[in-house]
Amino acid sequence: MDENQSRISRRTLLATGAGGAIGGMLAGDASASVKEPKAVKRDVYRELGVKPIINAVGTITTLGGSLMPPEVLAAWNAAAGSFVNLLELQDRIGERIAKLLDVEAALVTTGAAGGIVVGTAAAVTYRDRALIGRLPLPPKMGIEVIRQKSHRACYDHQVQACGVRLIDVETQEQLQRAVNQKTAMMFSYNVHEDDSTIDRARWLEAARKRGIPTLLDAAADTPPLDALSKYNKLGYDMVVFSGGKAIRGPQGAGLLLGRKDLIEAAKLNTAPHCSNIGRGMKVSKEDMVAMWAAVERFVTLDHEAEQREWLRRIEVIEQALAGVATVTTKRIVPPIANRVPHLLIFWDGDRVKISPAEMKIRLKKSDPSIATARVHGTGEKGFLISVFMLKPGEEKIVAERLRAILRQAAS
Repeated sequence: MDENQSRISRRTLLATGAGGAIGGMLAGDASASVKEPKAVKRDVYRELGVKPIINAVGTITTLGGSLMPPEVLAAWNAAAGSFVNLLELQDRIGERIAKLLDVEAALVTTGAAGGIVVGTAAAVTYRDRALIGRLPLPPKMGIEVIRQKSHRACYDHQVQACGVRLIDVETQEQLQRAVNQKTAMMFSYNVHEDDSTIDRARWLEAARKRGIPTLLDAAADTPPLDALSKYNKLGYDMVVFSGGKAIRGPQGAGLLLGRKDLIEAAKLNTAPHCSNIGRGMKVSKEDMVAMWAAVERFVTLDHEAEQREWLRRIEVIEQALAGVATVTTKRIVPPIANRVPHLLIFWDGDRVKISPAEMKIRLKKSDPSIATARVHGTGEKGFLISVFMLKPGEEKIVAERLRAILRQAAS
């Protein structure tokens, strides 16, 4: 091979791109083609020794949220096949989702919790971008976020991560006194609205009068579909939702919806930008595209048909338990979060010798294991079953297992 042959010519690079030229060299034959590996179907959980669970709880994080439907998985896989400019993709996906939901602006985040962090960061920095690289702020700056005492929750840490101090109030008078020049935001959880001592209207009015941004956590508060735009239209500047619950996007994704200037500020406080508090909260190109597909699906879904299917599953369980001594059932729908049909099961503990706690353990030890738990707004009485996240046919397994345990306890 002479010197000219051993070089990659400038013309070759321009014609094929560096990747094509180098690929041709490695192949040794310009006509050779690289064969893509065949897709292999794997039972990954069996390989790991982790047993899949029947989810009779709902869309909870510790069980994996929800399951992505085929069209969402297809979008995720399609996005994995190319490189793109993430900033451009972030903008385009946000625009599409905002249009689908009829809100001003949208950002795909790392779950609702990640949305709280970057939403708080946006409220702190949207008037002064120089603060972005300083988050979390030092305590001596004294920046504050106001929330109602009845709205305390474990997710408060996502707000405090920005270096702000949470101020609790219980009355309108306390709220008026708490607002000052250091107030960056007013924060609340929609699931605790019924526990509020300051109702939503007065809360939002106080924020508007003082020009203070508001952030609402509504993580599990859809369905109904209109919840995805309702709270912004009521006046909240920013609202976060979990993407991997009822919307059935990737579990690690969420939505931050609201005012365009605040959403733009949130973008500057997260990946792929650097030197900000959200740099580690990367949303992949696959999750962005899959979240868009999940919202598209959710907006066009026949929600009435979905409700009928949940009720059919409940009926299967009710019928299975109809002949068991002392057993009665009641259908309930939580008022805010997890707003889907659930089934409460009651029995006379004197005649059916098993407690709800023991029932939970027996179901968990079943093969396959059946997970159950209480969800907010369902009270403490009876034994709760959610059919929301059951896969087709699993309602029969749950029904048969419940009947067998209760009959044995009654004998």
